[in-house]
Formats: sequence, structure tokens, C-alpha cells
Amino acid sequence: MPHLPLRLAALGLLLTGLPCAAAESLPARLDAAIAGLEPQIIEWRRDFHAHPELSNRETRTSERVAAHLKTLGLAVTTGVAHTGVVALLKGGKPGPVVALRADMDALPVTEEVELPFRSNVKAEYGGQQVGVMHACGHDAHTAILMSVAQALVAVKDELPGTVKFIFQPAEEGAPAGERGGALLMREEGVLDNPKPDAIFGLHVVSGTPTGEIRYRAGPFMASNDWLSIKVNGRQTHGAWPWNGVDPVVTAAQIVTGLQNIVARQIDISKEPAVVTVATVNGGIRKNIIPDAVEMTGTIRTFDEPMRRDIHARVKHIAEAIASANGASAEVTIDTATTVTLNDPVLTERTLPSLVRIAGKDKVRVSPRVMIAEDFSYFQEQVPGVFFFVGVTPSDEDMSKAASNHSPRFFVDEAALVTGARALGAVAVDFLSAGAPAAR
Repeated sequence: MPHLPLRLAALGLLLTGLPCAAAESLPARLDAAIAGLEPQIIEWRRDFHAHPELSNRETRTSERVAAHLKTLGLAVTTGVAHTGVVALLKGGKPGPVVALRADMDALPVTEEVELPFRSNVKAEYGGQQVGVMHACGHDAHTAILMSVAQALVAVKDELPGTVKFIFQPAEEGAPAGERGGALLMREEGVLDNPKPDAIFGLHVVSGTPTGEIRYRAGPFMASNDWLSIKVNGRQTHGAWPWNGVDPVVTAAQIVTGLQNIVARQIDISKEPAVVTVATVNGGIRKNIIPDAVEMTGTIRTFDEPMRRDIHARVKHIAEAIASANGASAEVTIDTATTVTLNDPVLTERTLPSLVRIAGKDKVRVSPRVMIAEDFSYFQEQVPGVFFFVGVTPSDEDMSKAASNHSPRFFVDEAALVTGARALGAVAVDFLSAGAPAAR
């Protein structure tokens, strides 16, 4: 057969020129599956945006999430930490366990963005009737993770390991007198049976161009402590202030005094910190000096000794100023979140996945940020990485974009599929690389 070598060579050329789905890599197949879901991601996000629900009240949202996960054939648990949903996907091959988390709750904010699907929802919050809006993008997070779950199910036979999907309520904080969020989910065993080898999450963020990704190894977001100060005076007629003790004037002096902590009393060249008084409430009539004024705010830090020092200074300043005015101050400081700490080794391992999705020029190191995330409670038990996805159109002035928590917060929906592709990529790449060595 003198022509056999030529025939084999021709056959080789023919085979190399044929597309072969079986030869396509698992990451490529997953990415294509997620990209194909973009219209569905947008539809889900718009539905959640039009029907926002406050923390621990995410009933409709969790029902829709659970129904979708059940149609995918996943093992679904509902009612975790009140309204949380957890689902488990077992791949067709042995491997490690990875967890993916999305938060579902909205904020007591009245939307001012003119959209066909804008929120007109009202609810009670803190004893007041308020507007409700997804002013922090949790509607996007929920839709993103739903699409990642669907795409991973489509490739489950080739998936080397297990994926745990965590849809979390009350990231913004449980209502007064209630518990919730990541800490309660953790206490109810969300990180058990099986325990993840790693956990990933993302957050859409304003002021960063659409589709760009920001990450940081180590301390990324600050701890958050809720501050409450009740100033007790003695009520009197507004025309006779000397007959009482004015808690309004005292509260004003306390607000000013607290600003000296960060401005003058701690070394912020070592670590940044914030002390903010955000609400002041007292009195019911123009000519009555009230008995009491109540203030609330937040303390943000990255360093535990500095955190304890600031707590002590807040208490001392408030009580001392009140005492000097003949009043008293009751100071309460409650921990909401700890520092969001991205595992350095896992971050380095995750970076190529993010670059593959967004491109090297669109993946950048973020400075530390003073916002907080209760994702930190998962990271305390499992190595984790949390990253940002930009949602502000690139032709806008980033410095003028309405921030997260603003009534004018806007999500460029072109970023949704980038977020989904990135979250899917870090998950499948982690599983494909095998369980990390013990540290």
C-alpha cells in the first residue's frame, strides 16, 4: 500500500480541521452555557428588582429561587436562617467541594431611577412606612447565581466535585430584635455536610466601569459595628431651658466630639477607620425640649486593637460630654460584621480565572474599602474570595455615579453576564485543580 502514509497524513489534517465538542474544555463549555443565559439573567434580575423584599422578609424571592433550583434536579433546603435557600450539586466525578453565595435582600430606599421595572414596593421598617429598593444590587447577585447553577447542571457529568449554592437573606442586617444573615446561616450548619474547601462571592459596585473586576488579597472590606447612643436629659418648656437638661444640645456636642477620634486621637496612617453618626431622633414639638435624644451610626475598622480602642473612646466621650451637661448617655455597640479577609493563597489561585473572563486590562487590585460584608463570617471557617464587578457604563464619569445604597443606584445589565461568567469560572477552575493542600 504505497499511498498509505499519504492517506494517513490527509486523514490527520481532516481530523484536526473538524470541530469536536467532546474535545472542548469544561471551562469553555461552562462559559458558553452561561453566556447563552444572558437574556434569562436579565429577566430574573428585572423581576427581583420590581419585587424587592427587606431583610428576613425575602419570601417571594426565596420561593422563586427554590423553584428554579428544584427544576434543575438539585437537592434544595429552604427556610435556612428564616428565608435562606441552599442547594447541592454533585458532579459526575470525584473532587473537592466549593460554595457559591449570593445575597437576596433589598433596602428601605425609595427608588428614583426611571425604569420600566422600577420598584414601587412599600413596607414597614423601623416603625415607618418606607419605599423598598434593590439599591445595592442583590437582585443582580441572585440572578447571577441562579444562572451559574443552571449552567453547572448542564455540565455536571464532567464536573469534578460538588457545588453548594447559598442564597442568603439579611446581608444588610436583620430587623431590630431579630437575627439573620451569614452568621445565622453558619450557625444553622450551612457550611456542614459537606464542608466546602473554598467559598466565593461577588458584589456589583457603582463607580467602576461595566464588566471590570476588582479584587484584593488579605483585608478587603472593613468590620462594621452598629453604634447606638441614647442621651437622657430632662424635659422642659423650650422657653425655659434652665429648668431642664437639654439632650439636643448634648447630642450635638457628642456628635462633634466623636469626630475627634478619627481626626485627632488615633493613628490612621497605620489603618483607616470611620466613626459615623447617621441618625439623630428626638422631640415632638417646636417649643418642648425633650427628655431624650437617640442617635445611631457605624464604626468601621480593619485592626482589632484599634477597633477596641475606638469603642472605648466612643463610650468615654459620650458619657463624659453628657455628664458635663448634667445629662447621661447610654452607649451600645453591636458587632454586625468582621473584616472581609480574602485568603491570599486562594486569591492568587483565583486570579487567572478572573483574567480569562474579563481580560488582563480589566482586572485590577482594589484599595481597601470601608463598606462591610457579612460574607466575612463564612471566611472565618472556610478559605474564601470575594470580588467586585463594575456596573457603571464606561462612558460615564465614575466619580459622579450614584453609589450603592443611593435611590439613584443604577446597574448596567451588560455587566450581569460578566459576573456570572466570572463566578462560574472560579468555581469550575477550583474544582478542576483539585483540593488545595492543607495549610
